[in-house]
Amino acid sequence: MKIAVIQASSQAEKNELIYSTVKKYASDSEVINFGCTKDEEIKYSYIEISVLVGLLLSSGAVDFVVTGCSSGQGMMLACNNMPGVLCGYIPTPQDAYLFAQINDGNAVSLPLGEEYSWAGADNLDKTLEKLFAEPFGQGYPKSEAARKLEDTKLLKRIRKASQVTMADLLKSLDKPLLDKVLSKKDVIEYIVNNGKGEELALLIKK
Repeated sequence: MKIAVIQASSQAEKNELIYSTVKKYASDSEVINFGCTKDEEIKYSYIEISVLVGLLLSSGAVDFVVTGCSSGQGMMLACNNMPGVLCGYIPTPQDAYLFAQINDGNAVSLPLGEEYSWAGADNLDKTLEKLFAEPFGQGYPKSEAARKLEDTKLLKRIRKASQVTMADLLKSLDKPLLDKVLSKKDVIEYIVNNGKGEELALLIKK
């Protein structure tokens, strides 16, 4: 599995913590850090990052994204507006485990601006540990696993039927927003070189 780490610029100081923790608990996966870091001159809002999350997943360049913003809620909502993205809000280890096992999504959003004393960092560590503790999509509780997994499949089918493609979404975005998103060169170059969606890659190159 390829996992991308990318969060809003407002929480750039947490980037290295997120990246190192994901690498620790998803040790069998390739983890790619796209920032945003404190050293980046251009600052990106959670909405702009959500479009990049959509591009990374829709292109097939990565399989999963760990992201976040100050509350975690805004990023989760914005990501869930992107075609093909099923993003969970995981403020606690229990939420992380249940999302991975029941909802089997492809992105998670962390609350990164709340209570980040030692306890906050410890909670993030335990949350990501639980997220990657077992293979995704096994269902929970085990006695209800089959029903839960069927519900998840139905949810994904309904979401797909109700959404436009990522390529069509890009065409509808205002130019200033699209230009800002495409200015994140590390993400865009990675998608062009590793993505599987030819139409998406052509749009991005333009």
